[in-house]
Amino acid sequence: MKKLSKIILLSISLLILTSCNDYKYRVTMPTAGTGGSLYPLGASIAKVLNRTGDFKANLEASGGGIDNLNIIYDKDANISFGVSSIVSMSYEGEGIFKGRENKHLRVIASLYLNPNQVVVLKDKNINSLKDLENKKFSSGAVGSSTEMEYYYHMDAVGCEKENKVHLGPRESMEEMKMDAMDGVWIMAGAPSAQITEMLLTTNSKVLSIPEEEIEKVIAKYPWYEKYTIKKDVYNTEEDIETTATRMLIYTRDDCDEELVYNFTKVFWENIEELKKENKVLKTVKIEEAEKGAGVIPIHPGAMKYYKEVLK
Repeated sequence: MKKLSKIILLSISLLILTSCNDYKYRVTMPTAGTGGSLYPLGASIAKVLNRTGDFKANLEASGGGIDNLNIIYDKDANISFGVSSIVSMSYEGEGIFKGRENKHLRVIASLYLNPNQVVVLKDKNINSLKDLENKKFSSGAVGSSTEMEYYYHMDAVGCEKENKVHLGPRESMEEMKMDAMDGVWIMAGAPSAQITEMLLTTNSKVLSIPEEEIEKVIAKYPWYEKYTIKKDVYNTEEDIETTATRMLIYTRDDCDEELVYNFTKVFWENIEELKKENKVLKTVKIEEAEKGAGVIPIHPGAMKYYKEVLK
């Protein structure tokens, strides 16, 4: 009897162990810090993937876009997120990726336009990018996509690019409340909960970048697009003019084609649920899934799905 009990217990243990590890596809997704819009988006995607029973999707907080690209380069994850500006530079081995080009990058989907949003205190006489020179201004965390966005924009308009303040939105807001900081550069989908809170708790505004400065940025870095934040987004008196670049879901060329196909399928078949949980996806549509990829090829697994549904 004891022997039979041991056999039954062993069988149950093996069954549980098998069921716990019986996944067709494993996905590790670095996103960004927990306070931004990418982390909850990644969490929503992981949820719908895991619900299928075929996926084991693990979400990771990270330092943001540049950190994600380095993680993918080192093969410590297989799917991630990043704006087209930074992803393109990694693919080509330009800028901070010089000597470390990653021609293995492949796009799964192009999502939404991610606008640059410069929040400044109203009484600091900041009405252009040039006005940010010599101000107490945060360009975002060191090594983040936000920091590089600041760098490219200041470079394009001929301003001093180096910045010694590297705080995130939350820390910057607290500093602005005490008048210890003049503003912060934020790259996020609009509306951003962080910016909404900042506008409510500090005497601040979202800078509307002058047309001539936007033209200079696009001329030097053509992956940018002009972007208008409508006045009802943050309840402002006028529309806010800025720049934006596409948010991409990307992977490597050696990521299994069947995995990427099914990832793409699950993502788009659940897009309405994902939109309800993530306002940044509001304008996303499958017809623009390949838009914004630029020089980076679409992964064959994703392309297979698009050919099936976009006939």
